Amino acid sequence: MRIAIAGTNGLAYWIARYLSTETSHQFILLSRAVSLADIFKDSADLIQPKPHLSAEGWQVITVDYGNDFDLQFKLAGVDLVISMVSGQAQIALIDAAAHVGVQRFAPAEFAGSSLDRPAMDALDRGQSAALARLRQYEAQGMRYTVLSCGILYERFAPGGTGSANIGYFSGASGEGDYLMDIRAMRAQIPHNSYGQPATICMTSAQDVGRFVVSALVLQNWPRELRMYGERIDVSEVVRVAEEMRNRVFERASHFPDTLQSQLLFAQASQDFMQQIRVNLLMATEEGRFDLGDANLNNMVQNITPIPFRQWLFAAWEGQL
Repeated sequence: MRIAIAGTNGLAYWIARYLSTETSHQFILLSRAVSLADIFKDSADLIQPKPHLSAEGWQVITVDYGNDFDLQFKLAGVDLVISMVSGQAQIALIDAAAHVGVQRFAPAEFAGSSLDRPAMDALDRGQSAALARLRQYEAQGMRYTVLSCGILYERFAPGGTGSANIGYFSGASGEGDYLMDIRAMRAQIPHNSYGQPATICMTSAQDVGRFVVSALVLQNWPRELRMYGERIDVSEVVRVAEEMRNRVFERASHFPDTLQSQLLFAQASQDFMQQIRVNLLMATEEGRFDLGDANLNNMVQNITPIPFRQWLFAAWEGQL
C-alpha cells in the first residue's frame, strides 16, 4: 500500500513514525509550498523541506494546493490519503485524489464524532464541506473514513497543542485555551443539561498514530473509526492536574445557559478567540467529544493507550 499524509503537524509525525517502524508500507508526507506561518519570512525559505521529518529519512514532498496538476502528479499511485489540512486545501486534495484513483481518503477530523456535528457548527473549519465532497466521490469508487479521537492530551501540554505543531490556526492551540490553565491553576467545568460534569474521550497524539497505523491491517474500514485513550468526566481531568500540581485549582462551573450568555457577550465584544473557546466548552457540554463506543479500540486490541495521568505528569516534568 502507498500512503500520502497531507500535512506535517504533530499527528502526521506520529503516523509517519509508526508507518516507518511497524510496517513496510511506502508513504510520503506532503508539505505546503507556502505555509501561512511563513508568509512573512524571506521567500527563499518558503519551500524548504521540513528538516525534522527529512532527517528521519522520510520522503517529504512540497505541494501546491492551488495547482490541480501538481496535486494530481504528487498523488499518482497513492492508495490512501490521510489528510491533516483543512478548508479549500483539503477540497483541492479530495478532488485530486478522486481524479487519480485514490482508493480511500481519511479527512482532517481527529476530534469528536462527525455524526454528532450540528448543521450549523461554529467550530466547523471546512469539515462539513469536505465530507459533502467525499460523499459525491464515493459513488465513483473513492471510499472515505472519518478518524475520531476526541480531545488530544496535547491540549493540556505546556504550550498547548501548538507546542506539538497541531492546530496553529484553530484559535485554541495555546496553553490554557481549553478547560483548564494548569500554570495559572484555573479550570472551567462544563456541566450537561442533567447538571453533571460533561464526559469527554481523550487520546495522545502518539496513540492516534499507533491506532491509525494498526487499522491498516483491517480489510474493511467503517464510515467512522473511533479511538480513545481514556473516557473521563471533565472534573476528573482537572483533579488529575490538581494532583500533579499538588494544588487546588480555582474552578468555575458552567451550564448550558451560562455558556450561552458567555458566547453572546464574546460576540458583542467581537472577541473571536473567546468565541472559539466558549464554543469548545459548549461542544463539550453537548457531549460531542464523548465517542461512546470506540470501535477501533475493539478492533485493534494489541494497543494499550497511555493513561492521561501518566502522560500529564511526564509532559509537565521540569516545566513548573
